Amino acid sequence: MTEPLPPGGPAAGAALDWCHSRLRAGSAGAEDPDDRGTVRSMPIVLHLPKADLPGRTPLLEAVAGAVAALCLDERVAPGGQWHDAYGAWLDARMRKIARRARGAQWRTALEVPGVTREVDGCAARAFVPGPVDEVDPRLGRLQIGGTDLERDDPGTPPPGVPVVWVDSALQMSVGKAAAQVGHGVMVLIAEMERGRLERWIVDGLPVAVREADPDRWRELSAAVADGAPGVAAVVDAGYTEVAPGSLTVIAVEGRGD
Repeated sequence: MTEPLPPGGPAAGAALDWCHSRLRAGSAGAEDPDDRGTVRSMPIVLHLPKADLPGRTPLLEAVAGAVAALCLDERVAPGGQWHDAYGAWLDARMRKIARRARGAQWRTALEVPGVTREVDGCAARAFVPGPVDEVDPRLGRLQIGGTDLERDDPGTPPPGVPVVWVDSALQMSVGKAAAQVGHGVMVLIAEMERGRLERWIVDGLPVAVREADPDRWRELSAAVADGAPGVAAVVDAGYTEVAPGSLTVIAVEGRGD
């Protein structure tokens, strides 16, 4: 009988130092898109029950929380059981592929190593990254495209909470937006000062996701261009849905006071 893996938790001390500094270093560029053997991805599964579809915004916030929790989990740090797989993914292009599941599919997906987050009853799970052609069959059979979710109006983000802003003009599907929000929370972590990061972990890694209208997006893009502190953008490689070089999401740290 296989022994269960020990539970993880937020990294601290030297382990958190590594998690933080490694995200700040960014991709090592070890992927060759023409060599499938070098391509790695982080699977993300969205819980989309047929009878009770989740809200778009809380689902994307669950994605952000799950990716953040995995990237700051002690198991991805040196000596942890996820370290080699996670490090190889960071050395590549940090790709993410979002899939959807419901019912028994979702319950089976929860057996695969990863971290689940739930926001307002909406759940998503981020999994340990690996080679794109060697996805666990419990995940590989799940559909990538398909059901989308209507845009909602969640209101003003809570004060002091980091926000991942999505460019509304791109009209991204929920799966594409999930991947971009996941990357947005990673650049957010990289942008944070260590003390702010520790406070955020203690607070439970809250993240707001909001769509930015054209006026707000222009303001955010200007802040990125000016190198404003606490602001970081994701530039998409253009493999799906959007043109290469598009800014898809912009993360804003929030003061957290």
